[in-house]
Amino acid sequence: MLQLDTLRRSLLLLAPALVAACGAAAGSDPAAQTSAAGGAESALRDPSAGTAEIGSTSEALSTTCNATTWQDGKSYDTGDVVSYGGKYYVAVHANPGYTPTVSTWYWDPTTCSSTSTSTTSTSTSCNATAWQQGKSYDTGDVVTYSGKYYVATHDNPGYDPTISTWYWSPKSGCTSTSSSASTSSTSGSSAFERIVSRSMFDKIFPSRNSFYTYDGLVKAAKIYPTFASSGSLDTQKREVAAFLANVTHETGALVYIEQIVKSSYCDSSSACPCASGKQYYGRGPLQLSWNYNYCDASQVLFGNTSTLRTDPGRVAREAWVAWGTGLWFWMKSEGAGRMTAHSAMVNVAGFGETIRTINGAQECNGGYPEGVSSRVNAYKRICSLLGVSPGSNLTC
Repeated sequence: MLQLDTLRRSLLLLAPALVAACGAAAGSDPAAQTSAAGGAESALRDPSAGTAEIGSTSEALSTTCNATTWQDGKSYDTGDVVSYGGKYYVAVHANPGYTPTVSTWYWDPTTCSSTSTSTTSTSTSCNATAWQQGKSYDTGDVVTYSGKYYVATHDNPGYDPTISTWYWSPKSGCTSTSSSASTSSTSGSSAFERIVSRSMFDKIFPSRNSFYTYDGLVKAAKIYPTFASSGSLDTQKREVAAFLANVTHETGALVYIEQIVKSSYCDSSSACPCASGKQYYGRGPLQLSWNYNYCDASQVLFGNTSTLRTDPGRVAREAWVAWGTGLWFWMKSEGAGRMTAHSAMVNVAGFGETIRTINGAQECNGGYPEGVSSRVNAYKRICSLLGVSPGSNLTC
């Protein structure tokens, strides 16, 4: 019994040293994001911060880590921190226990520190400014957005911090006493929502599938700052009407999420190879099809080509991703036409050119006049609701 008592006292004396030793092996900030995901609420590390900033912002936040050993099949909420394979990971999306090193959309590597002495001395090192849509940001820039701080993990032309999470990560250690914090009330609204309100959206699509949410479209629209913001107000309204009219035709007024007659749509000659067992048939508001289009859209939405290549079904599971792919095609692809649909409307080529871009090979030049008529009628209806004339060159 005396030997056991002596052993207990020895362990009690050693405990603080063991805790400090464990903490010393950890890094600086409570979380670090390295892969594309969406809007984690946990604090993420600034990968490009200079040595001085890291020293001041990483004053040990072990009390906020509360890391537990990862368990297969256990449900985790956004912000939970686990240890796995000798490293720490933070859940950037709630998940049912996916492996941290495999399911990198759900987990990001993070570091935990042992001391907890200072969380208020970092405001002067953040130098945060209010985020501005369309403004160019360099890696390491810190902004405030909706009352929170974000650090640019990659250079970007002003992408929304809560959407383009490959370009931005939440940042901890900045206090509300920073002089720039008072500018964090920026609404971050998109040009689209200034033209189409929630009630107008409901009027345009009164019987839509609940999957196609207004919030999802607003979120996706922020990725493309020039959508619905180029040219005169009438031009902006026509572009919105043109986009929603083509969406109306492609989805039966936002009823269908996936193509009815499905096929693999795999182009084996593409530089973006098809994933085993995956099909790339039409999904979303503009029915994104073919493996190479999934890869290109994935690069814009997630900063890599693999997210949608390996999981094309995600377009049919998450509203903002679905809308994001539709807007990617609208803004970036010339499709079967001579210009992007966005350029067609901004440069006053007319609504007919958007039809040519989206499905010109099948519908234009007399190929399917009923389809063209369907799109034009939807366009005229939405233009009327938005209070703008449809312009000229409506058919192809």
